[in-house]
Amino acid sequence: MCFSRRKRSNNTEVQIIARTSVVIWKVLQPTYLPNPTKETWVQSARRYWELWNLPNCVGSIDGKHIRIKRPPKSGSEFINYKGYFSIVLMAVSDADGCFLTIDVGEYGRNSDGRALKESNFGKKLVNSTLDLPDPSPLPGQDTNFSFYFAADEAFPLMCTIMKPYPKRGLTNRKRVFNGRLSRGRKSVECSFGMMSSKFRILHTTIGLNINTVDNIVKAVCLLHNFIKKEEGIFSRPRGKKGNDDDIEVENEEQPYPRLSNQRRATNPAIATREKLCDFF
Repeated sequence: MCFSRRKRSNNTEVQIIARTSVVIWKVLQPTYLPNPTKETWVQSARRYWELWNLPNCVGSIDGKHIRIKRPPKSGSEFINYKGYFSIVLMAVSDADGCFLTIDVGEYGRNSDGRALKESNFGKKLVNSTLDLPDPSPLPGQDTNFSFYFAADEAFPLMCTIMKPYPKRGLTNRKRVFNGRLSRGRKSVECSFGMMSSKFRILHTTIGLNINTVDNIVKAVCLLHNFIKKEEGIFSRPRGKKGNDDDIEVENEEQPYPRLSNQRRATNPAIATREKLCDFF
């Protein structure tokens, strides 16, 4: 009887968690994580320029693996490159560390680039249906330049996604570009870090069905935004705007990571990165 009561108690707890996560999303999402509009991207770009000296940057992209127990009857699709079962949270952060949009539930085996491609956000980005602002000149220039997202090496280089140059053979101008891009891109890493420190469930292996895990992660992201906006914007990391002396460059002897399932950058994307590099 004791075992039976405990089993019923566990089932009740799971049901409460599942329902609460859905309600949190339904009630708070329109206010604290609304679907981005053109004005959202414009305001985000202004803030990236104010804080990080990144012109025309509307957000930073990254993926985070959420550890889960092996789903029933699943194969290797949930096993990530570190060898544990996970789903991917793909997120875009603004300059202050609030999430602008999230996608949850991609298979853990997918790389960040693959998860982006399969996500709703990634599909809208490729199809040009994100309602990004029309290209406009960089500060002090008169030719139009695309609005873009800052990303790391795991993502494809596109006119709307800027990623670092490979570490080997960097010139000074490319080194400055990598540092400036990395400094702005860290806003999404800080978002993940702050969220995980407040919601310790992200440090555990979540043993619930996939739909419930998805809802929990969405609710946690939403609560992260709620807390940040209600408590006020966090102070930004050290580093003066426009000062390249504080840019840290990683050891060039470290091998550049081999990336699978990455398409080659197009000539327009390469030219776009070169133009931004020249600006810095």
